[in-house]
Amino acid sequence: MEVLRAQDRAAAVLDSTRQRLLSELATPDSASGLARRLGLPRQRLNYHLRELEKAGLVKQVDERRKGNCVERIVQATAASYLISPEVIGPLGTDPSRLTDRFSSAYLVAVAAKTITDVAELRARSERAGKGLATLTIQIGVRFANAEDRNAFAEDLANEVARLAAEYHDESAPQGRLYNFVVGGYPAITRVEPAAAEPEPSTMGRTPDEENQA
Repeated sequence: MEVLRAQDRAAAVLDSTRQRLLSELATPDSASGLARRLGLPRQRLNYHLRELEKAGLVKQVDERRKGNCVERIVQATAASYLISPEVIGPLGTDPSRLTDRFSSAYLVAVAAKTITDVAELRARSERAGKGLATLTIQIGVRFANAEDRNAFAEDLANEVARLAAEYHDESAPQGRLYNFVVGGYPAITRVEPAAAEPEPSTMGRTPDEENQA
């Protein structure tokens, strides 16, 4: 997985054709091979491939001679991609600006900051040639009622506080500070149809513009 942290790289994957190319290029292939598989004109496909290579999302991994020509074999730089919230700069969510720590907005803001922080740490670790020590715990809990859910949340908070008090050592000279995020939200158990695209606004249009639209 690769986290995209620059606006130009994020923009490069928003095109649906480029998303198809990246998906197909999880395994190496040539431009001609891709064109056959996807049924796309070579000129159009080559354009999108150049843009993906320019953004550093596709790389050449081999060459293959075919008659008098040499075909470039390319591959996506990752099997999956995630756009970091930092791409939208100051418009991104900031947990420090939210006062209600029980709100869904605060949970989203903390999750977004986690993505941003871990992406930066991954980049630093790769530059240093070292691994990155992380911990992920994910579990589903079905509560019989709201009272059980609230009791679970209180017990969890108390246990986390106990563990933090037991293991946190402010005076450790070689210690490393870690951030832990604990959140809960209702599981998505059904797929809902996508919302219809809103109709374009006609406010401020002249009659001629209305007819052209």
